[in-house]
Amino acid sequence: MTKNASPQQHAPSAAPGVPAEPGALRGPRRVPRALAAGAALLLAVLTAAPAALAAPSHPTPDAAQGAGTAVRTTTDSAPTADRNRGTLLSLTPLGRQTRAEVVARARKQGLEAGTARHGVAAYRLIYRTITPDGRPTTASGLLALPVGSGSRPLPPVVHAHGTLAYRGDAPSVAEGPDRAVSVLYASAGRAALAPDYLGLGAGPGHHPYMDARSAASASLDMLRAAHSAAPELGAVLGRTVSLTGFSQGGQATMELGRELARGADPRFRPGTLAPVGGPYDLDGSELPGMFDGRIAPGAAVYYLSYFLTAQNRLHPLYRDPGEVFRAPYAHRVEDLFDGSHSEEDIVGKLPGRIEDLLTRTWYKKLQHPSGALLEALRANDRTCDWKPGRDVRITLYTATGDRDVPIANARSCAKDLAGHGTRATVVDQGADAGHGTSFLRSEPSIARTLPVAR
Repeated sequence: MTKNASPQQHAPSAAPGVPAEPGALRGPRRVPRALAAGAALLLAVLTAAPAALAAPSHPTPDAAQGAGTAVRTTTDSAPTADRNRGTLLSLTPLGRQTRAEVVARARKQGLEAGTARHGVAAYRLIYRTITPDGRPTTASGLLALPVGSGSRPLPPVVHAHGTLAYRGDAPSVAEGPDRAVSVLYASAGRAALAPDYLGLGAGPGHHPYMDARSAASASLDMLRAAHSAAPELGAVLGRTVSLTGFSQGGQATMELGRELARGADPRFRPGTLAPVGGPYDLDGSELPGMFDGRIAPGAAVYYLSYFLTAQNRLHPLYRDPGEVFRAPYAHRVEDLFDGSHSEEDIVGKLPGRIEDLLTRTWYKKLQHPSGALLEALRANDRTCDWKPGRDVRITLYTATGDRDVPIANARSCAKDLAGHGTRATVVDQGADAGHGTSFLRSEPSIARTLPVAR
């Protein structure tokens, strides 16, 4: 449904995120055949994560960073989660790239680099945020700033990555597609942020996959942390925030836009929203697509497995995996999504069809959701149910040929927004464009239309 929040991330096919998407904008890598359909290019570009980037299941900030020296660290305790949300805990340099290097790395990922104007300095931020149930925790993310862009405020742009199961593939850790996209956006004259979300990168615990609210809260708190970090780096962030993201990141984009529009932080307001291939309608579009053939079988298996195991920790759906998953998958599925397994490893240990994954009871239940399952789906289907301000421009990028996140998701989102008197433009990248290709075709337009420092 939302893989690699970058060109390669998706959201579970029935639940946001796809196998091809799983490796958010990661570097090129082999994509399992089961996931290749409809997302081969995206997986290769956004979900490929170099083996050398492997990180421990619960990396410490230093371990996750791999290299670089933290230039700032604080250890103050947090008496209340809300009071300390967005507090910057550490800021670690990840290196600089010249304009020529920015262009070369972007092109390597299949991205158009015509908007690159400056060299870029990248940093990993670790900051305070909250868990889905409101308890204090920490998260990490990437901040990229243009070098030599002058002293004027930099327009912030948040790039939300797609489905990622391996914590080492997060943008603040991996030199992959998501980082390349963020660096490219920064090179044009912006402050680019790429949140890792909860449980990925250097964040502790499990990732609450397809939980739109926590993806948005972690992203908002990173925006706050970046606002604090910028002056130390000789920069100032503007107030109007552009939001974009791929697959799962499309869902996160719309939820963060809603929170900013509600006034979650008076220092920021939403501007341009340009999500790509987001699973905005799990109950009415994404889940049905897994059973009617619109979503590739392998992608459906991957997304469903990730979604159900992650959501069960938030909205108890089952007591024992055996109630939902058939043998031999029942005893391994939850461990596969603990953040330490690569996409290829996970796919190799799951079946190719949902009929072989699910018990008869749950196979039927997912076709006619009710109870806690329906509540979990609907809790994540409200990301387009809000009224943007007059200055908010929304473009929903999608593709008729997307077999991870059907185009019906974008149409449903546009309909919800229309119900609030807002017209969202839906851009169809064509019947020949799969999930990943839809991002690669959309990126040039997004890169050209987002505001830049003048």
